[in-house]
Amino acid sequence: MAKTPQIAPPIHPMPFVRIELAVLSVLDGSLHVLLGQRAGEPYSGRWALPGGVLRIDLDADLESAAIRIASERLETQLPHVSQLCAVGGRLRDPRAPWALSVVYRAMLAADKLEAAPGKRLEALRWIPADVAVKDDQLAFDHAELIDEAASETRGEFDNLQFPSGFLSDTFTLSELQSVSEAVLGRHLDKSSFRRRLNDRGCLQKVPGEMKTGTFRPAQLYKLAAL
Repeated sequence: MAKTPQIAPPIHPMPFVRIELAVLSVLDGSLHVLLGQRAGEPYSGRWALPGGVLRIDLDADLESAAIRIASERLETQLPHVSQLCAVGGRLRDPRAPWALSVVYRAMLAADKLEAAPGKRLEALRWIPADVAVKDDQLAFDHAELIDEAASETRGEFDNLQFPSGFLSDTFTLSELQSVSEAVLGRHLDKSSFRRRLNDRGCLQKVPGEMKTGTFRPAQLYKLAAL
């Protein structure tokens, strides 16, 4: 009977690889992040970004891993998922001597996310991003990852490079300003904001489309393909 070939151990140990999900939304006039309460060790009972281990037997690539983990942890599909950053180093995770996390960001209206705590999570909650980045009780180094996600998002809005997710397909200029102020955390001068939008050419009017309400009808716009 043939012997089973022996596989030599790797010369160089491999890092422990995880996917973390930074899900952002605008709630109550400010930028919020979705956190999950961990059901097991390490950091049982603590709040963290939803995430999970990369599975080479299940995940064709990193984006597939992010989609799978969103389904397992949040019991839903996340739209507008994009890779934000990768962080790695020693002492990031007590389960391994060296851990790597690839962080994916998703932005959407909170009322469009039908999520529930899934695998290895006890609960979910939205909290203001500015509160999360100062919370030293969050698990792992996730306060730093949230800071990165919030800073990147604010930088995009500040440069009028509006990411998909927070906005409807069509919107008024007032709605765009309101969302921008919530993300940036500061008031924007209406005239200056609209002048910058016009100079940047980042919007397109939707011909014949107006939004009606209490006040006079407002022109609807959509993001331009730059």
